[in-house]
Amino acid sequence: MNVNRPVGAVILAAGASRRYGSPKQLAMVDGRTLLDHAIESAVTAALAPVAAVVPVWLSRPARLDQAWLRWVRNPFPERGMGLSLRLGLEALGDEVSAAVILLGDQPRMPAATIAAVIGARGALPIVAALADGVLAPPVLLERTHFHLAGGLTRDAGLREVLRSNLDLVTAVQVAGHAPDVDLPDDLDRLSRQGTG
Repeated sequence: MNVNRPVGAVILAAGASRRYGSPKQLAMVDGRTLLDHAIESAVTAALAPVAAVVPVWLSRPARLDQAWLRWVRNPFPERGMGLSLRLGLEALGDEVSAAVILLGDQPRMPAATIAAVIGARGALPIVAALADGVLAPPVLLERTHFHLAGGLTRDAGLREVLRSNLDLVTAVQVAGHAPDVDLPDDLDRLSRQGTG
């Protein structure tokens, strides 16, 4: 573990939003897009650089013209999350000591959860949040093991990396996983809950 290099972030946000019915990346909650929320989560956790992996059609907003943000376009999102993960990690490269992987459809990711995952860095190269017996993002991957994303098949993603490498994972108990927005009803529910 090379602590002299920063910890970056990969935000996986290139999905086709088939179940949602329209581009989730641009769906609004609390006055901001889901992607904005994910980027803010990374910034709040002092993660940099941040690789936001998005569809090719999504333009980078002028207000996000920051050196720390890598706008990574995935030309083949239909190939699954594995490709997005590889593209994001490649965009960070040797610049970071590790990457925290976040999902672009989890707008209520607690800062404390990200901090707990980062704080658990140690002997094993993967750290994942654990709630109700399920390992899920945020997931920290040490740069020495970025290659684990290289062997993912078309349909495999982050979950497969965890499942196939349980002996390399430190599990960090958290109060609960941040809810995903998969359907419009999920977004409506989050909006009704407010920011608290």
